[in-house]
Amino acid sequence: MADRSSVGYSIDQDTTHKLIVAQAHVGAENVDSKMERYVWGRRVDGQNIINLQYTWDKIVLAARIIAAVENPKDVAVVSARDWGQRAVLKFASHVGATPVAGRFTPGTFTNQQQQKDFKEPRLIIVTDTRLDHQPLIEASYVNIPTIAFANTDSNLQYVDVAIPCNNAASQSIGLIYWLLCREVLRIRGKLARNQEWDVMPDLFFWRDPSKEEEKVQDESDFSSDRRNQNDSQASTGQFDALAGQADTVTSSGASQSQTGAWSGNETSATTSSAPTATFPTNTSSTSADATDAWNGLA
Repeated sequence: MADRSSVGYSIDQDTTHKLIVAQAHVGAENVDSKMERYVWGRRVDGQNIINLQYTWDKIVLAARIIAAVENPKDVAVVSARDWGQRAVLKFASHVGATPVAGRFTPGTFTNQQQQKDFKEPRLIIVTDTRLDHQPLIEASYVNIPTIAFANTDSNLQYVDVAIPCNNAASQSIGLIYWLLCREVLRIRGKLARNQEWDVMPDLFFWRDPSKEEEKVQDESDFSSDRRNQNDSQASTGQFDALAGQADTVTSSGASQSQTGAWSGNETSATTSSAPTATFPTNTSSTSADATDAWNGLA
């Protein structure tokens, strides 16, 4: 028997890391009798661990079945669970399948009178065997092969190919659909195996609309607070600049006043120290009179 790694079945390290991070290996506490062969072990808290090698083998098998369908629109992807609706829509957009996201209308596969919702797929993929039990039952009525994501406690009745994984976590569901979509594109030849797919797995993850609204509201509140803070800083800067100009003008006027007062004091001091003669004397006439009087006495 050939080695699995030689025929391309062996899971690589990057895929294993992605599956572990998305907790695709964490199963439920209970184990169905048909899912025991996929269980690797059991944790201390009671959660069963799924063997990821079996998960990868079933992903490759399911991708080959999907790629074998001639018309991609004949593949119906069903998810009544909210956590799988985004992944179903993304998978259908890349592969070309027909998405059935949300509530499944009874009689979609069996009642031909429903002209709006009636479908005749050649293959269906369900996300949860419990919530998607209605399409599984109808597929058994019209002999449609089925592929299902199965947890350790899932019922495999009417399921032809079961992909063992954690179908109760949004990231696990999104990653399994992403891996399945990538493998289908590789089998069809649209994506080389040595080439990285430019589509991120995060695009297949379900997002809570309420949390997205809260995130947008928080971002808008942060932007408004930042804007108010900048306006407050700008107003404070303008006030400080005006106050600085006022202080400069006040100090300049005070220095000019002190300089003027000092100059005035110097002028008054100069004026008082050099008084003018109010009564001038004629020294020449006085000398002449005194000479005449001395001559008369002689």
